Amino acid sequence: MDLDVFLPGPATERQFRDALGAFSTGVTVITTHSAIGPLAITANSFASLSLDPPLVLWSPAKASRRFEAFAAAPHFAIHVLAADQAALGGHFARQGHDFNLPDGQVASVNAQGVPILPGCLAVFECAFEACHDGGDHAIIVGRVLAARHRNAAPLVFHAGRFGQFIAKDG
Repeated sequence: MDLDVFLPGPATERQFRDALGAFSTGVTVITTHSAIGPLAITANSFASLSLDPPLVLWSPAKASRRFEAFAAAPHFAIHVLAADQAALGGHFARQGHDFNLPDGQVASVNAQGVPILPGCLAVFECAFEACHDGGDHAIIVGRVLAARHRNAAPLVFHAGRFGQFIAKDG
């Protein structure tokens, strides 16, 4: 099957989004403490950057109402969600200040005052390292101060929907 070739631009924005959506990613929730209290946002734009020093990155949209708070945050935490945490991902995709978590879960707070969500596959507690322009997004780099993880199936985002990863041997 041949792929349709198009030039990304205003007239093909939906096609471009659909093409980008063909790449499956994990799902993260980033938390911080802002001037008006705890804040969170769901994002799939997360990547490891460096082992030495330990750096990670994520990319919030500049159009987001939560952008300024995250771009200015001296500390934040990136939570990689497990397959059973779709409700948590959806919760913070809709709004960022409500920490009445699904299923009655309760967030803790780290030494820097950043909310830490329970039950995640991995958590990276970060200090702001750098922010770079990325078009309609910013690229925020964090220095990992502490990390934790557990083995379980991840929550996956593909073609605009949450799903699950099923490992196959061989």
